[in-house]
Amino acid sequence: MERIQNYISHLQDVLARLTLADVRSSIDTIMDAYHAEKQIFVIGNGGSASTASHLACDLGKGTSVPNKPRFRVISLTDNVATMSAWSNDVSYEDVFVEQLKNLVNTGDVVIGISASGNSENVVRAMQHASDIGCKTIGWSGFGGGRLAAICDVNVVVDSDRYGPVEDVHLILNHVLHAWIQEEFASN
Repeated sequence: MERIQNYISHLQDVLARLTLADVRSSIDTIMDAYHAEKQIFVIGNGGSASTASHLACDLGKGTSVPNKPRFRVISLTDNVATMSAWSNDVSYEDVFVEQLKNLVNTGDVVIGISASGNSENVVRAMQHASDIGCKTIGWSGFGGGRLAAICDVNVVVDSDRYGPVEDVHLILNHVLHAWIQEEFASN
């Protein structure tokens, strides 16, 4: 039981240290993209890829209500054929950059999710997005890594453990989803 409680206690402490102003900036950037009819792209590896896919689903389907425009959101982690083709023919480090080159426009939003903040393919994609005038949001942990240094908006989870960082990223997704549902219900 002690191990279970230790994990839960660590997660509670991490959540208590979350910088709510950064979470709000993340939400505001996403809502600004929605109101400007901009696209939102989400990227990540491993557990972060799963969160990217979940985030795109929640934004694309979970916020769809009658008589409201829909979010224009794409998770670049979801097409295995495309990812494996770019990885094989170019490099895994450029798997997201190459996809962005086909789809992204100036002013779009790119959300990079990386527990360590140092996933090379995420960092390269975020740098590319920044270079062409996109808004960039980084969700990371472990002090933010290189991702935090290049993004316009950052939510850095104060933990050096992958599980709790990934847990909080999923919670951020659900906080965003709840925020949007409340906003749509009040308008």
